[in-house]
Amino acid sequence: MQMTAFLAVAAAAAAAPAPVEHFPAAARDGTPRPFSEAVRVGDMLYLSGQIGIAPDGTLPDGIEAQTRQMMENIGATLVRAGAGWGDVVHCLVMLEDMAEWAQFNRIYVPYFPAGRLPARSAFGADGLALGARVEMECKARLAPAR
Repeated sequence: MQMTAFLAVAAAAAAAPAPVEHFPAAARDGTPRPFSEAVRVGDMLYLSGQIGIAPDGTLPDGIEAQTRQMMENIGATLVRAGAGWGDVVHCLVMLEDMAEWAQFNRIYVPYFPAGRLPARSAFGADGLALGARVEMECKARLAPAR
């Protein structure tokens, strides 16, 4: 009898849709952006691709400066959603030039806690938004929503 009750509760919990929370992208120059910076579904946070655009709307020169700004931008979105770099479980990296891979990694790796690098996929891209050298999207696992 106890096992049947447990299975009924587990089935009901599994059937309930996970709560969804959107983190809208901030407007630039008064123009709304057509996406959310992140969307939380249950205990997963999906972050949109982010480039290294500075708060003033400029794109710094070079892969290292763009990677650093991109990581700061993603970090701010993580904090806004109640997360941090240690919660990131997967990243997808798009590089304009795969020859810049080592330079990208020099900036990328120190953002994560030691021994806690996320799974990662990467590919070369033939053109990124606004002429960016790098773009990255991430997934993070958070504490269950209440």
